[in-house]
Amino acid sequence: KLFFTDYGNAAKVERCDMDGMNRTWIVDSKIEQPTALALDLINKYVYWLDIYLESVEVVDYQGRKRQTITKGRQIRHLCGLAVFENYLYTINSDNLSILRINRYNGTDVQALARLDNAKEIRVYQKRTQAAARSHACEADPFGMPGGCSHICLLSSSYKARTCRCRTGFILGSDGRSCK
Repeated sequence: KLFFTDYGNAAKVERCDMDGMNRTWIVDSKIEQPTALALDLINKYVYWLDIYLESVEVVDYQGRKRQTITKGRQIRHLCGLAVFENYLYTINSDNLSILRINRYNGTDVQALARLDNAKEIRVYQKRTQAAARSHACEADPFGMPGGCSHICLLSSSYKARTCRCRTGFILGSDGRSCK
C-alpha cells in the first residue's frame, strides 16, 4: 500500500495500492493541514502531523482507533516524521533540533541534536525493514520486471501487478508491452 496526505480542497490521509488503484480515505474529518506521515509497519498504524490544528495523531490502516498523541503550539514548527520503537522523531524547523516524542503518551519530548538544515527525517535500522518475499514484479527470465516491458507496479497484493509505460508510450493489448 501507498499512504499519503492531501490538504488541497479537502484535507485527508489516504491509502491506495501501489498502482494507484483502490484509493481510500482513511482520515477525512477534523483534519486541516497534514504535512508529514509515518507508518508503524509492524502494528499497522499511520501517524501524521497537522500543523494547522497543531497536533500529532494516529489511526490504524483502516482509519479506526484514532488518538491524539500530542497537541500544542510547538507542533506548528515541526516538519518530517518517523516512527521507531516507542518514539516518534521529528524536526523543529525553528531551532533545527531533532525531537523525540513518546508515541504512547506524547509527554516525554526530548531534543536530541541540532542540525544545520533539515526538513525531513528517516530512521534506518534493520528491524524497520520488512523481510523481502517474492512478488509479482520480480524480474522474469528475460530480465523484465514482472514481465512488463517498462514499469511494473504492485497491485492489490504482492502476488498481483499492473504494467505501465513511460511517457510517450501506450500499453499494448497484452497488458505487458509498451508501444
